[in-house]
Formats: sequence, structure tokens, C-alpha cells
Amino acid sequence: MIDVLERITYYRTLKNWTEYQLAEESGLTQSTISSWYRKNTIPSIPSLEKICSAFGITLSQFFSTEMDNITLTTQQKELLKEAGRLTVSQQAALVEFFKSL
Repeated sequence: MIDVLERITYYRTLKNWTEYQLAEESGLTQSTISSWYRKNTIPSIPSLEKICSAFGITLSQFFSTEMDNITLTTQQKELLKEAGRLTVSQQAALVEFFKSL
């Protein structure tokens, strides 16, 4: 079974975001996010949808276990880290750029 809070932390760390930055990007309050960790509670589906939207992923991707089988090189991790800092439109432009190569 997937640990939801651990998975949120994973994606937040991947983007190099603090809880505050995640709150800003998701439209949730920082106190809401902090309370999940303090009380060890699972966010509601609407809250998870906001979190996933902020991360640029779907709920399906969030709960996917396939990520456990993926091994990334150091360079691939760096690319993902940097891409995660881009705006949604910049990410879309980057995807189009990669497709054109």
C-alpha cells in the first residue's frame, strides 16, 4: 500500500518545494498540509487532486507503483528537477522541444 504522505513528500522534494510552496501552488493552506503530517491523516480526494495538479500529475500517476521500478541516471534526475521548476507553459514548450529533436 502506498503511503500518501510519503508520496507527497517525494514529489515535493523532487520539485525542491517547501510545504509553503506546495500550499501556494496547490491553493491549499500551509496549515492544512502541515496538519496532515502532524496528525498523520490522509488528505481528501479533492485536496489530493489539487496537490496532483500542482505537481503536474494525475491521481493515477500519484498512486502508480510503476515508479518504483524506474531507475533514473543522475543526469535524468537533474533534468526532472530543473523541469519541475518551470511553469506549466514552459514545461509544455520543453516537451515540444524534446519531441522536435
